[in-house]
Amino acid sequence: PEQAQMTKRDIVICAGDFGGVWFGDGRDEAALDWLESLPFTLAFVCGNHENYDALERYPVKDWHGGKVHRIRSHVLHLMRGQVFELEGYHFFTMGGAKSHDTEDGILEPGAPDFERKLLMLQRKPRARYRINHISWWAQEMPSEEEYAEARKNLAKVDWAVDYVITHCAPTSIALMENRHNEADPLTDFLQ
Repeated sequence: PEQAQMTKRDIVICAGDFGGVWFGDGRDEAALDWLESLPFTLAFVCGNHENYDALERYPVKDWHGGKVHRIRSHVLHLMRGQVFELEGYHFFTMGGAKSHDTEDGILEPGAPDFERKLLMLQRKPRARYRINHISWWAQEMPSEEEYAEARKNLAKVDWAVDYVITHCAPTSIALMENRHNEADPLTDFLQ
């Protein structure tokens, strides 16, 4: 296959929902070690289904002009609002997205009625809910600081990049056909 000729200088980019750092403990290690063993560098932006608490525990490093969380030597989280220069091209990264599978609520594990609400939702066919800091994180959407970082880094290159790596689409594209999508601050920013 294609990987046979690849080296660690080759970069494969995952556009969100990476999931390799999900538990934030030893349960992630075997999969991360396997990813590190692959013959290329894996770089990813975050999606809306990531364990942001676990990701934020990794060290921040400079890499090709932008900031990354170094998960392994060759497994890198491309942080939001960064501009990376790779092979003479500028890549702007703005990961994250608003979850569209929370119509039935976001449960708080510490709430007194958590177990009752969870049981009710588990009995409901096709319930669409998440649990805060277990299957959903508010950090799925960029913070004001991350938007400011993005604007600052884009200004450094006169807002001229060759590629945009993101998990969601600009509003005009997101609204075209997907019945679950709606405009939000991130899709509007990408517009």
